[in-house]
Amino acid sequence: MDRNILLKAYAAIGARTPMFTDCGALCGAVCCRADEDGQGGVHLFPGESAMLRNCDWVDAVKPGSFAPIMTCIGSCEREKRPLGCRIFPLTPVRGRSGRWTVRLDARARAMCPLVGSGIGGLDPEFVRAVRDALRIIAEDPEGEAFLEKWLRLEEEYRKPLW
Repeated sequence: MDRNILLKAYAAIGARTPMFTDCGALCGAVCCRADEDGQGGVHLFPGESAMLRNCDWVDAVKPGSFAPIMTCIGSCEREKRPLGCRIFPLTPVRGRSGRWTVRLDARARAMCPLVGSGIGGLDPEFVRAVRDALRIIAEDPEGEAFLEKWLRLEEEYRKPLW
């Protein structure tokens, strides 16, 4: 994906976060590092691996089911963090109109205390900005394909266990 598309999506979100304060203080930044078994991390959007090559806060980039997965050391240069971090705890979904929108990520239930308040508990400007950023990504054919793969993976987490 074109680097300029990524930068445009980053700019759409800007410095907005799910809350007006540092939400990492609520959970100990659990979403910012791998667990004891080395699991976790964030899927990188197409082209992001190259953008993170010289970031000393990147712990590892490993192959994932459909995209590389990055873990960090627990803190980062916030202006350089990947889109998966910027949009958390939201995830892309197709709305009734067929356009990309957002919902709470099913995977966030296990780690993010913000999920309990629902999407209405998040800063509405953050929600709007993430939706706008995902629509920018979808303008690129590679970005659109990536969002489709992300959505299919996230829907697997929504299926009942039995």
